[in-house]
Amino acid sequence: MTAGAARRQSRDWRTAHWYHLPNALTVLRIVAVPLFVWLLAHDGGDDVRWRLGAFAVFLAAIITDRYDGYLARRWNRVTDFGKMADPIADKALIGGGLVVLSWLGELSWWATGLILAREGLVTLVRFLVIRRGVIPAGKGGKIKTVVQSVALGAYVLPLPQVLEPVATAIMLAAVVLTLVTAWEYFVAAYRLWRPGTTAR
Repeated sequence: MTAGAARRQSRDWRTAHWYHLPNALTVLRIVAVPLFVWLLAHDGGDDVRWRLGAFAVFLAAIITDRYDGYLARRWNRVTDFGKMADPIADKALIGGGLVVLSWLGELSWWATGLILAREGLVTLVRFLVIRRGVIPAGKGGKIKTVVQSVALGAYVLPLPQVLEPVATAIMLAAVVLTLVTAWEYFVAAYRLWRPGTTAR
């Protein structure tokens, strides 16, 4: 076997298997969701210490979201598992936080309902077209996730009452971006599903 063939085989092995650090970080983020939800809901969400603990877990999960994709691209270990699991982890983390906040009466259910409905529909579309290819998160979707994360973090933190309108404004921006960016996923799914399109 030539040196070039050996390198290609090694690269193929790295990209064909899902069990490596970037995907492990994604799985860790999924595992962190129940802990985040429990800390946020504990004691009715009124204890500052528990809220700070929930924010710490949320922040750690967001950091893993930053580095799993970065490491996967840098090490050439982008996998279909990672492309599917990464957005699911994001949706589980943000969705869990939104539901708890609405349950605590701190966030309107209509905002949570719109975001969850959009994310659920997009996830369903991803699975429907998976035989033809995986739809990676686009630039708009990534911006939407960042704004959602900032909005959720602002709600989770026990901020002074004077800053609550700021958190509300960020959440409204997140809802708008959530609805607008849904269109790019539907367009991408249509292009992938239409006759003559082959899997990537």
